[in-house]
Amino acid sequence: MFEPTMVIAMASLIGLVVVTAALLRAWHDWLELKRAQLERTEKSDPSAAPLGAARIEISDLKERIRKLEAIASGVDL
Repeated sequence: MFEPTMVIAMASLIGLVVVTAALLRAWHDWLELKRAQLERTEKSDPSAAPLGAARIEISDLKERIRKLEAIASGVDL
């Protein structure tokens, strides 16, 4: 009735659909997890800067300290 090639093709297509659905569900759940983490962070300290901004600010402060130390020691930048 069905040729072996058709059976293999149909099984492969069904398997692909199942894997795709599982991956989409995992992606959706991961996004929900990240949203929940962001909301929890915002609720705990709404004035806190995001992690990336904090790193940039710390880097800027370190650079300012280096310049001030150079000025204090008499080194010309």
